[in-house]
Amino acid sequence: MAVKALITVLLLVAVITTWRESHNKARAETAFPPEGQIIDVDGVGIHAVIMGNGPDVVLIHGSSGNTRDMTFALAPILAERYRVIVFDRPGLGYSDSFNPNGETIVEQAEILQKAAEKLGAKKPIVAGQSYGGAVSLAWAVTRPDNLSALVLIAPAAIPWETPLDGFNKMASTPTGNVLALPLISAFVPEWYVEQALDRVFAPQTAPEGYADHFGTGLTIRRASMHANAKQRANLLEEVRALQPSYKNIDVPTEIVHGTADDTVGLGWHSHRLIEQIPGAELIELEGIGHMPQVVAAPEVAAAIDRAAQRAGLR
Repeated sequence: MAVKALITVLLLVAVITTWRESHNKARAETAFPPEGQIIDVDGVGIHAVIMGNGPDVVLIHGSSGNTRDMTFALAPILAERYRVIVFDRPGLGYSDSFNPNGETIVEQAEILQKAAEKLGAKKPIVAGQSYGGAVSLAWAVTRPDNLSALVLIAPAAIPWETPLDGFNKMASTPTGNVLALPLISAFVPEWYVEQALDRVFAPQTAPEGYADHFGTGLTIRRASMHANAKQRANLLEEVRALQPSYKNIDVPTEIVHGTADDTVGLGWHSHRLIEQIPGAELIELEGIGHMPQVVAAPEVAAAIDRAAQRAGLR
């Protein structure tokens, strides 16, 4: 009798979890629909937001992000003088996942470059933040004829020694995807995720209106969390394999990094990276944390202007 009761309770929990997960996903996608258009690239849908006119700039968001991270502050500034293309990385936002083991940074660079070319951007300035910086580096290394300049914003660029955090280690596994992530999608309130944003922005806090624009509900969809975690789990080895080729990057390169970034440390990453890319320039933003594209958007835009000038685009 006790076993039957336990089974009944577990089934009830499963039904409620499935319903709440589906309901929360639908609510998030209704509240925060795609900002742009879906580009078909070899059968994979890639979400792209386009704004402005001028030389082409591609913006690539970081871990757990989506286009809205870049369209909150940086893209509107750039759109005054560039044609800005903001992508959702594969598996995040509204772009499809296509590798069940997690899309590599090289795969992401390839499909985003193809999407940019479909939109007429054959040699854009490529700018990426954090994980998106690693994808941008992969673009520059593996597709050197398909960009004019490179801008790296707090990039994850140098192999690190800290282990993968427990959440992403769990979320990257099939077991975590089946057992744990549905519970998170179903029962973790959006206000809790919004509070967690401040830890990402530290020592700053998320600006007023950012959470409402970004759409935290998109981030805690189960498929998005699983795709993001798999990518995070594989990133260290991918960066380790890519690093020896940094010396071959020959486009104008600007690096922007906050001195107070304790997520992707300036000293460990950008101070070392500047020595490995010929002619690269580093701008240190005093007191800024891990999100310069939001809290120091004019300074990041200025770095893109410098890259454009060095590339002969302005």
